[in-house]
Amino acid sequence: MDTLNIDNLQAMAIRKFNLISSASILLVIFFISSCGGTEKRTQAVIDLPPAAPIGGGDAGENMLRFLEGKIKEDPEDFSANNKLAAIYLQKLRETGNIEFLDLAFRSARASLDSVADIRNSGGLAALAQAEFAAHEFSKARDHAARLAELEPGKSYPQGILGDAMLELGEYDKAEIAYKKIVALDSGISPGSETRFARLAQLRGDNAGAQKHLATALTLALNASSPPRETVAWIRWQLGEIAFSVGDYETAEKHYRDSLTTFPDYHRALASLGRVSAAQNDLAGAIEQYEKLVRLLPEMQFVAALGDLYAVSGRADDAQRQYDLVEQIGRLNGLNGSLYNRQLSVYYADHDIKAEEAYRMASQEYEVRRDIYGADTLAWTALKTGRLDEAKERIKEALRLGTQDAKLFFHAGMIAHASGDKDAANGYLQQALELNPQFDPIQTKIAKTRLENN
Repeated sequence: MDTLNIDNLQAMAIRKFNLISSASILLVIFFISSCGGTEKRTQAVIDLPPAAPIGGGDAGENMLRFLEGKIKEDPEDFSANNKLAAIYLQKLRETGNIEFLDLAFRSARASLDSVADIRNSGGLAALAQAEFAAHEFSKARDHAARLAELEPGKSYPQGILGDAMLELGEYDKAEIAYKKIVALDSGISPGSETRFARLAQLRGDNAGAQKHLATALTLALNASSPPRETVAWIRWQLGEIAFSVGDYETAEKHYRDSLTTFPDYHRALASLGRVSAAQNDLAGAIEQYEKLVRLLPEMQFVAALGDLYAVSGRADDAQRQYDLVEQIGRLNGLNGSLYNRQLSVYYADHDIKAEEAYRMASQEYEVRRDIYGADTLAWTALKTGRLDEAKERIKEALRLGTQDAKLFFHAGMIAHASGDKDAANGYLQQALELNPQFDPIQTKIAKTRLENN
């Protein structure tokens, strides 16, 4: 099982569904050279099926109301609670509104209170998925392992297990779980392909990630009822890869395709604002984020709007957004588990509350040792003067070869603080060559540091 030939399985699945004839996936490599004659960079262009709206929201709302009515009549109806939890989790993915996460927890726990997991794997699955969404990854992992015992012939427990392992930094174990999905399903699926895409991206293989996402998109669109949020998410994720390598025009197209599929999709709205800023359209970026925070005043979106106000010279408007950040991050205990890492990075980026940022990053890293946890700990350690720890953790953050400008920026700033001018310049140049406008504030710091070195 661990020696599965994924390429062969992929080819078999594509032939099985005759996908190539219905929506061609063409991966073409071309070269872009800057007018200054610097080293050429390789970009991948993917010919994808055109974007189109996908409906289905009304049916979900009707089912939601029906199930809520059933639970009022019989609170111990475990089957209805399981279905209700699944809908709440879907609403969470579609809207980003964490009120649906609390509702999903309630339904999952009510289900398991009525019928134990040995006869109610659906309730346990709902609980594990809610725990994953709440960033309680260790609990999600343990419950997914239990699910795999209860449902050894089904693939969905391996998906939850692998996802939890990925977030905990257990990348090889995550890959094993993902390969089991393919084996149990006798072929690839949108779920398995998006998971392999994430692994590829973390390992620095953006072209491989794009191929997996293109296959996932085609599979999803060829379903009898294409899942709207899944299709929008895949298009958005393709945009994220393009943005990460500074291909802002392609990124914008993917984000707009995502919004064509799913209007007001919060992930695509945020990224469209970010790419507008990278293209020096600050007014457009601000307008996009203002629209977004009216729909979803989520902490990272509010902070991003504050940064855009700041670089636009609107200091008072920026401060009002910054004042909201901690209120949102600490709204309640559930939000805290979701936002600890974001809040740590926010503090470090803005040079405030350094010790608190370091404390939160350290506590999280004790149980969640993924590369971005290592990066957050490195960045906050630098801000508190713990240089030796910062150097050690940034090595862990870079260990997979992930192509992320912010990782290289942090590595460069740590090297600069260590007095290693050559390493600092190398990392900072790498960040700016990979993604010249990776952040409206941090990019300027990187350029200034290089000029002064």
